[in-house]
Amino acid sequence: MPNMPNTPSTTTFRIGGDLTVGRLGFGAMHLPTERPQDREVAVAVARRAVDLGITLIDTAHMYGAGANEELLAEALHPYPDDLLITTKVGVVRSAATGDWALNGRPESLRAEVDHALRRLRVDRIELLQLHRIDPETPLAEQLGTLRDLREAGKVGRIGLSEVTAAELAAAREIVDIASVQNRYNLTDREHEPVLAACEAADIAFLPWRTVAWGQGGRPRGGGSGGGRTGRHADPGLPGLAAGPLPGDAPDPGHVQRRPSGGEHGGGGHRAHAGAAGAAGRARGGRVTTAARSPGYFRSCTWVHTSAYIEG
Repeated sequence: MPNMPNTPSTTTFRIGGDLTVGRLGFGAMHLPTERPQDREVAVAVARRAVDLGITLIDTAHMYGAGANEELLAEALHPYPDDLLITTKVGVVRSAATGDWALNGRPESLRAEVDHALRRLRVDRIELLQLHRIDPETPLAEQLGTLRDLREAGKVGRIGLSEVTAAELAAAREIVDIASVQNRYNLTDREHEPVLAACEAADIAFLPWRTVAWGQGGRPRGGGSGGGRTGRHADPGLPGLAAGPLPGDAPDPGHVQRRPSGGEHGGGGHRAHAGAAGAAGRARGGRVTTAARSPGYFRSCTWVHTSAYIEG
């Protein structure tokens, strides 16, 4: 069947033109991995998400220095044929200080990919995203390394995270880009130009922090950045404050039900949940969605296991 552009009439969308996933994704960042009792619940949450029809799960090396990847493999391997687990590289922890920092050097990216393959128990990562562009390493070197890994069969498709429209354009001169994962929600439209560029090029746009912050979608601390500074805001990165995890370990009941027409004013939220402006979160025993926005049908969104949605 020929590759068709992503359209509002479908409950799925394609990454890279050929990899079909549901519009509602699951962000695994806040699944706890340390205390045994928490880990048991986290495994149950991941499994329940897949039972409920999730076909796209997002993780990263930075999420517990690979512990999150290991948890997902423990919970879900061998993976269902239709499940995509995407991971991210490019942020590493210093063995000397324990601090996290951007690192796009080729040798570091290659090592992260090899570790991810081992932790996820796969021979190929179908979608690998560069967590952040490292300003200290030429972009051509960073993306050239990922392209080499793709040609070697270790990576299927390449994506980016937290980039500008200009950076996306520059990246596309070097390698095919299948996805962009940027911060986006109803009250934070900084990356609207990136969303438009992705729509024009039929690149999957994977928004994070889709429910914004605090009461009524208002960011904590005022402004659109939730008290963080700059477009590279991320927990654990140098000089940026990470938001606390609210409450205890997630309860599997948080993902017990999909959005339904009865709760959310029409079946469209269940059928098309996952667009950039249709924010979703797993909390209080149901998945809640916000009103549609101009970007509603353009991409996928994440259901996370806490009140904060991170990238």
